[in-house]
Amino acid sequence: MTELFLPNTQATQQLGISLGKNLTAGSVILLEGDLGAGKTTLVQGIGKGLGINESIVSPTFTLINEYIEGRIPLYHLDLYRLKPQEVTGLNLESYWEGIEVIPGIVAIEWAERMPYLPDSYLRVCLKSGEDGDRQVEITAVNCQIIDNLISS
Repeated sequence: MTELFLPNTQATQQLGISLGKNLTAGSVILLEGDLGAGKTTLVQGIGKGLGINESIVSPTFTLINEYIEGRIPLYHLDLYRLKPQEVTGLNLESYWEGIEVIPGIVAIEWAERMPYLPDSYLRVCLKSGEDGDRQVEITAVNCQIIDNLISS
């Protein structure tokens, strides 16, 4: 596990940019944290790192936003409004296995609501502080994190 202190929103976005520049197709990022902790901000940075110019917004009501214009596609999911049994019907594995979609990076907000997990993923837990700062814990499960990935 790697712990980082992010002093502001820009640092959170910069971490995302680093992830977007370095992760490969098939990478899954499971995002956890309270409302306002910076999950969407991190995904916006990932999009920038991938070269996506389209505005990235939280898919709270649409559940899944697909951005395919960058280096590789970004699939942004938000499970906030769902119960674990409802998540099963989304067939999330089709995104990380590249079934019927172009393989890309899969970023899932509110991942703690998932009743099953992929074989490999990055678990990113964000906690917001009182002054706009954040603490982030990144845990790699069955995948490698290269040093420059988190050197922002």
